[in-house]
Amino acid sequence: MRVRGRRECRDCGHQWSYYETGAVDCPACGSLRSVGVDDRTRHTDTPTSLDLSPHRRTVDTDDLADAADDLKRDLRSYRTKRGFIRGGDLLPLDATYLAATELLYAVDVLVRAGERTDDEELYLLSLLRGADIGERPDVETVPTSMRAARGLALAEAVDEYRREVLSWLDDNPAPEARQVLGTVSEFVKRTRALGGDVPLAESEALLAATQDVSRALREDDETALAAAKDRLSRLQ
Repeated sequence: MRVRGRRECRDCGHQWSYYETGAVDCPACGSLRSVGVDDRTRHTDTPTSLDLSPHRRTVDTDDLADAADDLKRDLRSYRTKRGFIRGGDLLPLDATYLAATELLYAVDVLVRAGERTDDEELYLLSLLRGADIGERPDVETVPTSMRAARGLALAEAVDEYRREVLSWLDDNPAPEARQVLGTVSEFVKRTRALGGDVPLAESEALLAATQDVSRALREDDETALAAAKDRLSRLQ
């Protein structure tokens, strides 16, 4: 959507950035009477943070199933608020968003499964411990039983990001990057069709290619776009 990012309070005259606060109420006097004073700009990101410490404390004393509903609620809320365009600027596909998405899928799978192996438990606890600071388990530590969940999670995150980049490209045309994102979309569809059950290296390569496209656009880096093409060509 497009919003006026610079707000001015009609009651006290204070100005602030909606892009930074995500609120239309005046931070100085609390008035809801404000007006935008600049041009409308494409904007999808809402300032938010992810704090999983309450859920870590719950899991320390109770079973995962007892924490699952609240944990999934907070993860979904975080993902819903997150966007990748702030005041017309394209943001990166960051590690916290990726880890939160992976944790959401992992919790869903393991709670439905009921019983969990030690490897599955360690994988989930590793995600829970590090997701809010952008830490994801290494590929080598992902249990075979969780490969599909991780594949679907990465495909979901990549596709959400891809769609926002396409929206950003409407204002900042880059035909070659748009074409590469079309190839990314085909691999996302393939991953979903296979229920996420693809080699972990393939999922990570798809993610890396998407991040290469992002860097190419944000930093005007032609070598990054070439790297994205190369990664995708190896998957075909």
